[in-house]
Amino acid sequence: MIKAAFSWISALWICWVFLASLPYKFTLHPDTKHIFGTIGKWMSDTIAVPLGSLFSSFGSYVIGVAELVTCIVLLSPAIIILFRKLSNRQYGGIRAKWHAIGGLMAAMLMTGAVFFHLFTPLGIEVLHEGKSDGGRLFYSAASILVLGIVMFAINMAGNQKLDS
Repeated sequence: MIKAAFSWISALWICWVFLASLPYKFTLHPDTKHIFGTIGKWMSDTIAVPLGSLFSSFGSYVIGVAELVTCIVLLSPAIIILFRKLSNRQYGGIRAKWHAIGGLMAAMLMTGAVFFHLFTPLGIEVLHEGKSDGGRLFYSAASILVLGIVMFAINMAGNQKLDS
């Protein structure tokens, strides 16, 4: 029961952060342009110009879609369990399996985000047009990275006796 509660609280936090950022990513908000442009320029300077250009132009859409899919995976157990309860069918292990997969997806996405904050000119504290985010993006990414890893680990542990 504790695993399930932890997983649901983590899933809700991850989805809240991811879903709240989608309008910025999909409308190319100036802050989003700055973030993906900064990383794209770094990629152009250190890896390859075409890769950096692609990341600057399409990175926010690709990451936004990946975050949306992750939210769907993390929230799917609620729908599946509801339908199975309504039809009096068993649902054992559904939540744990989906939360393990969703936790891993979130951790993989945020590994990239944390990397770019730490090892590119983006930095921990994002500065744009004289304003600072106070490190909010970095700390959110780091929290989701840790929560995703923990979600994956606790939901995969003891696979024979998964909570629902």
